[in-house]
Amino acid sequence: MEQDTIFAPATAPGRAALAIVRISGPHAFEALRDLAGNVPPARRVSLRVLQDSSRNEVLDEAMVAAFPGPASATGEDLVELYLHGGRAVLAAVCGRLGALPGLRLADPGEFTRRAFLNDRIDLTRAEGILDLVDAETDAQRRQAIAQATGGLEAALDGWREVLVAAMARLEAFIDFPDEDLPETLQQQIRDSLSSLEAEMDAALVDGSRAERIREGLRIAIVGVPNAGKSSLLNWLAKRDVAIVSATAGTTRDVLEVHLDIDGYAATVADTAGLRETPDEIEAEGVRRALARAEAADLTLVLADAGEGEAGRAAMQRYLAEDTALAVATKIDLIDGLVPEPWIGLSTRTGAGTQAFMAALAAALAERMDRVGSVALNRARHREAVAVSRDAVRRCREGLASGVPLEIAAEDLRLAAASLGRVLGRVDVEEILDRIFGEFCLGK
Repeated sequence: MEQDTIFAPATAPGRAALAIVRISGPHAFEALRDLAGNVPPARRVSLRVLQDSSRNEVLDEAMVAAFPGPASATGEDLVELYLHGGRAVLAAVCGRLGALPGLRLADPGEFTRRAFLNDRIDLTRAEGILDLVDAETDAQRRQAIAQATGGLEAALDGWREVLVAAMARLEAFIDFPDEDLPETLQQQIRDSLSSLEAEMDAALVDGSRAERIREGLRIAIVGVPNAGKSSLLNWLAKRDVAIVSATAGTTRDVLEVHLDIDGYAATVADTAGLRETPDEIEAEGVRRALARAEAADLTLVLADAGEGEAGRAAMQRYLAEDTALAVATKIDLIDGLVPEPWIGLSTRTGAGTQAFMAALAAALAERMDRVGSVALNRARHREAVAVSRDAVRRCREGLASGVPLEIAAEDLRLAAASLGRVLGRVDVEEILDRIFGEFCLGK
């Protein structure tokens, strides 16, 4: 059955210097002939006058490029039109395309989906493209680029090669039991599986950090009432997000703001002041503040520098974990320095803010920059690798304990199939609609 030819703007319409329209499918070159009169040489950008032949009207003077399939981004005949970026130009060109037989507007993510279905990319690269489109920080961009250009695919393919090699050796033992194969061969299999298991374990540990880069680190600001929590949130956000008042208990619920901090995505939460209170609503705010601090990847523990040792001691119990950063606020109101590990700052005068931002950036980097080349940044990646790792472990332990080789070989097949699901090579039809449905139109 012939595939539809699709078209869509690859950029959002609006006031811009350039708009791109992509056309992919068996009628792509016919559409280009209708608009431009002919198809230019393949993979060369050419200047053409685009016309609506039904009305004998010039639509735009544009650059066009043709990419014959299967060696194109989608694996099909592909055309790109580089138009002037006005809304009227884009609407006129898309209107003419929509009137041509066999053409329709693309669904969200359909270009990338076709690239996947035509074996131009694997599923991890498709997810990397989605992450690149959604990237808001430099760390997200770097991670998405690595995945979109095949970093995760290469790592998983390397693991599958180890599994395939081990399966081939096991099959030799199974199929040729009388050939007197060296016993050291089984030891070599166990050694290779042991190394592979260790790599998978390390990737699973780093996977949560990779997901934090994609989704953002959770930061909670906690402290007693009037410790400067809302002022710090406003200073970080560079705008008035939270109400600042000398009245204790002003903040009664968790207030969140999404920020780019030194190239990392973070969700920073201002919380209610920690104190005993008979007020039922404020008490619920305190409970939520404690829950948010417990769930946070990093907690900024604030104490009013003017309260001295007593103020710092009251917050000491929240510094027991290595997920906390101690911050002494309002240092413009005191003489002298605050003792380590407290970082003194004043959001009113700016004193100490450079040291605070350096410490905050270092804390973020420590939690997020240890991601290796195998960045399992989605739950489905980690679940599949965990299944594969467990199968590898069963095989290795089974070989050591003398289980039938057929059972050990089956574990290796299960391990390889689980990695194949991450790459989109095995049993993935049920997740395709969900993944590609997240894309924007034209991608």
